[in-house]
Amino acid sequence: MMILLRELAGLFVDDGALAILAVVSLAGTLAVLMPDTPLAAGAVLLFGCLAALVSSVARTDRP
Repeated sequence: MMILLRELAGLFVDDGALAILAVVSLAGTLAVLMPDTPLAAGAVLLFGCLAALVSSVARTDRP
């Protein structure tokens, strides 16, 4: 059972889904705390997702 759970968790961790989840939650929190500056939350979302993408591509094995 533990092997199955590790494999299931590995699908999300290797994919970078946790990084995207962290970026989205940070942007959402920023949007709630600073409603007068929606561009700040948008910038966090944009650059955070781009950073997660670059990080994921950099970690990929190249043949």
